This record gives sequence, structure tokens and C-alpha cells, in this order.
Amino acid sequence: MKIAVMGYGTVGSGVVEVIEAHSDSIPAKIGGESLEVSRILDLRDFPDDPHKDLFTKDFNDILNDDEIKIVAETMGGVNPAFDFTMKLLKAGKSVVTSNKELVAQKGPELLKTAEDNGVNYLIEASVGGGIPIIRPLTQCLAANNIEGIAGILNGTTNFILTMMIEQGMSFDDALKLAQENGYAEKDPTADVEGHDACRKVCILASLAFGKHVYPSQVETQGITDITLEDVEYVNSANGVIKLLGQIKYINKDKIAAFVSPAVVYNGSQLSSVKDVFNAVLVRGDAVGDVCFYGAGAGKLPTASAVVADIIDCAKHANRKKIFGWGEGSEDYVVDYKSTIEMPFYVRAKADKDSVSKVFGDVKYLSRANQSDDELAFITASMTENDLNEKLKGIEVMNTIKVTNY
Repeated sequence: MKIAVMGYGTVGSGVVEVIEAHSDSIPAKIGGESLEVSRILDLRDFPDDPHKDLFTKDFNDILNDDEIKIVAETMGGVNPAFDFTMKLLKAGKSVVTSNKELVAQKGPELLKTAEDNGVNYLIEASVGGGIPIIRPLTQCLAANNIEGIAGILNGTTNFILTMMIEQGMSFDDALKLAQENGYAEKDPTADVEGHDACRKVCILASLAFGKHVYPSQVETQGITDITLEDVEYVNSANGVIKLLGQIKYINKDKIAAFVSPAVVYNGSQLSSVKDVFNAVLVRGDAVGDVCFYGAGAGKLPTASAVVADIIDCAKHANRKKIFGWGEGSEDYVVDYKSTIEMPFYVRAKADKDSVSKVFGDVKYLSRANQSDDELAFITASMTENDLNEKLKGIEVMNTIKVTNY
């Protein structure tokens, strides 16, 4: 079966590599037929690449080739990936993707077009790189009502926080090290401000609860305000700080979804996830908590998920998989700040008398060289709006959500 790859960057070249490395074993998984990469679309030149004869700069070479049945879209971004994918689906070709931004923004349209044309649009690699989460969420956990999801969904921010926690590095120094190691882009905004994690939250929420969630509906906060002081205080509470994407079921018409730093206590499976690794914890009403862990990005881990989707499409060449979700709505994702109760970590310039007067009993934290006028504490459960109301008149230095996962 002939396939094409659009985008020959890190993931796209990995897809070709994985297919070739497993050319002996793949046919047994798809009824004896082999996979052949027949076209690679990229605007750049690769004169020294062993696949140089397969390259094209003209999308129509793929679109109009009736022998190409499956296309891997590893271009990234919304355009031209959206236009190309729509045309391919309408032409009766299945498409698999690692493009989280495209799925988060245009998922319903692409899934509907695939359904209308009797082909598949599969997205395993769009969340968690090589971690299998899409299929388990939609198939293995199908008997459960999902109560919530919490995920460490971005390797760059997890690496930075790990360096701050374990090496005592400042945020700036840890970010510089991440860039030197190739874990962070020159412009790291999408990672450190939480936008990358937000897109993955949208996809997970859409899959888990059946209605599309758009990035604009997910309140997102990154890690740029986290300091070593915060790290030390949280350590004294036997916890660590992680950037989490969180999704909570409220009722069949409402969910909460947000991305923010969170205090994770050491008993949680998420607390031990370090460096560039990712993890997704799913809470089901029947199964309880299950955690999916692994490499959340990278050439071969992500490519392995893309190729798995290609194999799945090849298996279902003559039938449509039941996969997807419906349209969302403006009021589907609630304002979590007024509805979800949780404890909070607070660091402030204050004295214990004023804190007790406002919050009652709290758990005070400590750190080395703590200044006399600085306090850090964990509150009782409350909404974020209630917290902000109580903090009026107090000089706040930072607040962080405390998760129950």
C-alpha cells in the first residue's frame, strides 16, 4: 500500500525511518500487505537524503495519485495543513497526524469530512508523542464514565521545573539549559506559557466527553512566575510543582478545563514524572486512576504513534473506524474559578494573625533563609474567586493550585 508523508522535519523523517526499520514486521499486522512511502512533500531540498527521488514540492502530486491511500501530515500549524488535509479526505484518502494545533482548532470539521467520505482521520500522535492515550481513552476505558484527567503534557516545562526542583536552578538558567539541549525552541513561548499543553487538553477533553473544546475556552497559565522560593516551600509540604492540564466532569452538558502550575504531593503518580517525560492520569468511575507515562515528544517516539495510525488505517482500508466527537458550544466549558473548589498554595508578605483572621486554619510551610515578613501556606478548599476575595488587602507574591490527583 502506497503512502505519502507531508513535512520532512523531525517527525516526518522519523515516520519514514520507522516504516523502513519495521518493513519485515508491518505486513503481518495488515494482512500481508507492505507499506511503501511513495511521496514526501517538503518545500526544502534534501539533495543528500537517500529518499531524494521521492520528494516533491507540489501537493497535487500526492492529491492526484490514486495509488496513495494514506497520508501522514507532520507539517505542524493550521495552514496549509488544514487545506491540504480537507482536500485529501474529500479525495478519499485517509490522513493521520501529529499536528496538535490543527486538531485542537479544526478537529470537528476534519472528522466530519472523514466520516462523510468514508475514510479515517487518526490523531494518536497529537497528544503525548509516543504515549498511547487516544486509543486507551476511546476504547479501553469506554466502559467508564470519565471523572477527570490530569496531565503533564509538555516536556520542556517539565524539564525546566525538574531542574529547579532537583538542581536549584533559576527559571532563566533552566530555560537556557533546555534550549542548549534542544528541548526548548529559541522562542519558548508556546511551551512556557502553556499554549502547547492547552491544545492537548482540548483534544483530550473532546475525546473524553464527546464535544469539541477550543483553546480559547481553556484558561491557561504558564510557569514563568514560578520561583525557587515557591519550589522550596512546596518541598517542605512533601510536594513538587508541575505544569498540569486538568479536565473535570461536571455534568453531561458542562466540564471544566484549565492549564496551570499545580502543587502535586509526593504520593501522586504524577509527582515522579521528571525531565522531558510526560504522563496522563485518567480517573474513571469503574477503573479508578490509570496513568500513561512515556516520551511525550521526540523523533522516534512520536513517529511510532504516527505509524501505528497508518497501520490502523491500512487495516480499515475498506471501512470507517467509529472515532471522533461532536461540536462544542460557548457555554460548554465553565468558568472554573467560580465552580471548582481546591486548596491553594499562597506566598505573601503577611503575618500569621492577619492570615488566620482571613483564612482560619492553614498549613504553614517553611524554607531556608525565609524572611521575617514572608509567609507561605496551604489553604482549605475553596474556589479561586473566593481565594482572590480573601486575598484583598494582602500583598500576594504568588498563588498555585493544589491538585487532588
